Amino acid sequence: MAQVPQRFFDALAVRTWCGLALRALGGAREEIDAINVYPVADGDTGTNMYLTVESAAAAVEAVFAAHAMGADGDTGDGAGGPTTAEAAEAMAHGALIGARGNSGTILAQLLRGMAQVLTAGPESAPAGGPELRRALRRAADSARQAVAHPVEGTVLTVASAAADAADAAGDGCGEVARAAYAGAREALAGTPERLPVLARAGVVDAGGRGLVAVLGALVQTLTGEPPDPGRGPVPAFVAPARAVDVPSGAGGCACDDDAGAGPAFEVTYLLEAGDEAVARLRGRLDALGDSLVVVGGDGLWNVHVHVDDAGAAVEAGVEAGRPHRIRITHFGAGQGHAAGTERPARERAQRAVVAVVPGEGLAGLYTGAGATAVLARPGEPPASGELVQAVRLAHAREVVLLPNDDELRHTAAAAAEQARAEGVRVALIPTRSAVQGIAALAVHEPERRFDEDVVAMTSAAGATRHAEVTVAEHRSWTSAGICQAGDVLGLVDGDVAVIGTDVAQVAATVLDRMLAAGGELVTLVLGAGAPPTVAPYLEARVRDSYLAVDAVTYQGGHQGSLLLIGVE
Repeated sequence: MAQVPQRFFDALAVRTWCGLALRALGGAREEIDAINVYPVADGDTGTNMYLTVESAAAAVEAVFAAHAMGADGDTGDGAGGPTTAEAAEAMAHGALIGARGNSGTILAQLLRGMAQVLTAGPESAPAGGPELRRALRRAADSARQAVAHPVEGTVLTVASAAADAADAAGDGCGEVARAAYAGAREALAGTPERLPVLARAGVVDAGGRGLVAVLGALVQTLTGEPPDPGRGPVPAFVAPARAVDVPSGAGGCACDDDAGAGPAFEVTYLLEAGDEAVARLRGRLDALGDSLVVVGGDGLWNVHVHVDDAGAAVEAGVEAGRPHRIRITHFGAGQGHAAGTERPARERAQRAVVAVVPGEGLAGLYTGAGATAVLARPGEPPASGELVQAVRLAHAREVVLLPNDDELRHTAAAAAEQARAEGVRVALIPTRSAVQGIAALAVHEPERRFDEDVVAMTSAAGATRHAEVTVAEHRSWTSAGICQAGDVLGLVDGDVAVIGTDVAQVAATVLDRMLAAGGELVTLVLGAGAPPTVAPYLEARVRDSYLAVDAVTYQGGHQGSLLLIGVE
């Protein structure tokens, strides 16, 4: 379904853009990680950019939620909602505090540069095409200023090309966004010609590829359609150069894709300090290492640098102000340790299961089976940081992660990458429903080899068809026809298959369709709003109509659906 276009870049457009950018980076994350060779080939650029935008999107949602809870009862989408300036400030602040890695830190500065223009006009006025042009220019310029030694052929080149193209566009927001995207895409394709390490690897710049995804989301926000559908996929891999010499110390960065080249540690932290102290800090850190990026302002900064002496980089921050959220990653070991994270002295467990569950009852069920449960309340999906924290609290060498929701697959994948960077072996099983997670957990055996356990759990989840019964919130088109607000919907494998008015009858129709293909076990998970008679009715139907099929019922607690159904 096409996105509703936004004529102006207002608070709602900021919110929509963040959501679409997060989705775009989630879809491209693995590809971007795979082409990450500069400044360090650590395969995390896509993940870092995703986490940065995730933090920005969460901050914007928090502003809308705060307005929605106001005394006027407004939803935050119209009068009484946040202003463009409030939404833009939230986006920039969220990106700043959540920025990860070199690419995420630069992206945070790009968003901050845009916000500086969007917050400069009248408080309640939305931005038009001219303001968006200036915002893109400020973004590109401020990102260059934040990098100690800018290198061409990187995300900085792509950002500048986007701003140049936007300068030549018309005055409509959609025109500006399309021009910026086209300019960025063209510059991305040319990055291997400007940075030899990319040509040698046969890839485009990973950070630039991520920025193109973010600008593509901007086009969709302002036009209602994805950008340039007929031009083919955004370039990622190119023909590798046969022999290319990389200039030593290009751009002030000694890092390239040669084994052992470059500093051993990546150090990042948030810093509370004044402008003069940060200016001195830049000089200190520049002398210690490379890939130095310092972004922020107004007393709060995000510092990123690659060094051999991680302690000295942290000490420089202490001298400048108050550093916190300190993270030190050892490139050689392929894993990092977040400074300040407590690691219990007790022996780590060999294996654990971490699962996202949609209700308190299911949380108790999963916990009783030995899993660590992360509760997802209706409308409040967990962020990747919450999943990473759950993995840490499980305190195991090996972790099986069950997202139990198709919408959480990118979030869970990003969390798995973070946990792997901290030395935990993580397997993500793409469960789309809690009933698939129950099936996987039922065959979990911690004593067998990790790979064998993961294969068995994945097979059990994949063999479980899933359905749900819920109530339509508004009138809409579905694969089963038009539904009205208040209709009971039966979804099979995520698609609406039945529309009705009675919960039990819709559930029975869904169950019959699923069992028509065979099955041995039916799992019913009741939501808090399910009628008390529906479970006995369905159990009797299975018992009377389907020989050799068993049924088991669980109380799921408060969740978004009235009923979840699984058939194995």
